[in-house]
Amino acid sequence: MKNLFLGRHPAGQTLSSVAEEGATVNLIHRYLLSHFLRILLLTLSAFVGIYLLIDFFEKIGDFLDHQAVAAQYLSFFLNSIPVIISQVLPLAVLMTMVLTLGTLSRTNEITAMRSCGLSLWHIISSLMVLSLLVSGLQLIVNEHLAPLNARNLNQLLDVELKGKSHQSLPQGKIWYRDEGRIINIALAEPEKKQLQGISIYELDRQARLIRRLSVPVASYQQRGWHAAKLREQRFDPESGDLLASEIRLDQSLELGRSPEDFATGVPKNNEMNYRQLSRQIQKLTAEGFDATRYQVDMHGRLASPFTCLIMAFLGVPFALQRGRGSSIAVGIGLSLAIGVVYFILQSLILAFGYSGALPPIVAAWAVNLIFLMIGVWLMLNMRG
Repeated sequence: MKNLFLGRHPAGQTLSSVAEEGATVNLIHRYLLSHFLRILLLTLSAFVGIYLLIDFFEKIGDFLDHQAVAAQYLSFFLNSIPVIISQVLPLAVLMTMVLTLGTLSRTNEITAMRSCGLSLWHIISSLMVLSLLVSGLQLIVNEHLAPLNARNLNQLLDVELKGKSHQSLPQGKIWYRDEGRIINIALAEPEKKQLQGISIYELDRQARLIRRLSVPVASYQQRGWHAAKLREQRFDPESGDLLASEIRLDQSLELGRSPEDFATGVPKNNEMNYRQLSRQIQKLTAEGFDATRYQVDMHGRLASPFTCLIMAFLGVPFALQRGRGSSIAVGIGLSLAIGVVYFILQSLILAFGYSGALPPIVAAWAVNLIFLMIGVWLMLNMRG
């Protein structure tokens, strides 16, 4: 079989023997794939089950307090599963690769395959192709299922259970009345406790404009909304002429609402797919607003699926270098440790991206590239 993969056949080798060797190789790949898929389904089911139970027990108080019905419990579980799969799939692929190759190595099956002429690259090629397909599946889930499920979850938890009002906001603009004023907000970011593009129109009893406040950015502090800078304009209610205009610094604002009241005003980032994030970025950029956070998340929509492929590649040297004496528990612990390091590092670098310290595309792809280089280095330095 070794001669087959080197491309040289002895003079006496018949076509049937070549076909038999090819059939043997296909049999080996089918064996590896079936072994990989069984472990992947087990690990993924375990991760999803544990994650789902923890998440449910964290939120069970909201269900009990608001006397949720059976349909709402069912909706929570059905909408949570695709979102959770998208988050834990890379770790499941890593653990699957470590356990698959580690088990085969402990039973000398990897050695037997290599003695037949199969190189390590030939052995793992089918597993890497399958990991690439898993990455493609995660890309589809991230683009089509996860945003919809996240939106349904937010609707269930925030609106149906907690009773928060859901505003219908055309083109992302927020308009509302508050004690003789009309307030327009171009962009609300509840998670950052920040509003952008605020215009406050004060009217007299005849609904005539008498004062306008223009605020580029307002942030929510302990005592309420605060503007570092605003423009105040006063108008003659009879003629509508501008009477005075001045810039004020460090001013408090009374908007009549807290950040939580704006939570349903703009779709959250996890409720948008790549194309929706791209349109939101174009809109904000055209209006002169900061779209850094959306840019980081948009690039992350493409970067996160490839984590599965990189984790599979990284798992190869860790699985084969542990030796025959290593147990399954060691493989599980090693996989969890690598996963924890990955997600901590990813969170840190994404934070730098959100703050503008790193370009969005760098923040989204940096951790993948770091772990890919680690995997390449380990593969090149593997013994044997």
